[in-house]
Amino acid sequence: MVRCAEARCRTACRALRHAGSMGADESLERQIRFVLEADRLKTVARQSRITNGTRQENSAEHSWHLALMALALGGHAPASTDLGRVMAMLVVHDLVEIDAGDLFLYSDSAAQTRQEAAERAAADRIFALLPAPQAVAARALWDEFEERRTPEARFARALDRLQPMLLNMQTGGGTWVAHDVPLDQVLSKVELIEEGSAALGGYARAMIAEAVERGFLRAIAGPHAG
Repeated sequence: MVRCAEARCRTACRALRHAGSMGADESLERQIRFVLEADRLKTVARQSRITNGTRQENSAEHSWHLALMALALGGHAPASTDLGRVMAMLVVHDLVEIDAGDLFLYSDSAAQTRQEAAERAAADRIFALLPAPQAVAARALWDEFEERRTPEARFARALDRLQPMLLNMQTGGGTWVAHDVPLDQVLSKVELIEEGSAALGGYARAMIAEAVERGFLRAIAGPHAG
């Protein structure tokens, strides 16, 4: 499985690598600038806590974890899904949080709208740090993830929604308990998981049923302090 996924990753990322191989010093300088800018993602704190509960994860850790999940759980993606492209998408999808920050998953619609605008502006700035051909390729990956029109994007989004649920189950309910999140809001995220993978969607539904039994989620819909 690992060798297969690695081969797909090399194929999917080749265009992105070659797009910037101009051979000029300026091109290399821009690539290095982008790589160093990406390091700032390590400073962006998320709501979810790591499994031992000692601290919040950061967005760079989250992106790494999702790429690893694609490698480990790729067998549950729809047939012919390009896992290399999925992993590339997951690596770049949260870079916009360098500027926009991380928004709590269950925030209200007004906050979501503001975040979307901030993330689009961040994408305009951050991907433009790369040489032009690479900038276009990287931005296309980010747009594909956001639009969820391809099997790869839907599977990537499924992993993005599953991961914080897994962490919550390992940390006594995590953000669900901290923010008094109602069941209906969590089930709406499960539907996104099901869009990307029937198997992972089924796993998520069973996990949420267990979360209700353990008192991590309340079954009555209502407002929460988000």
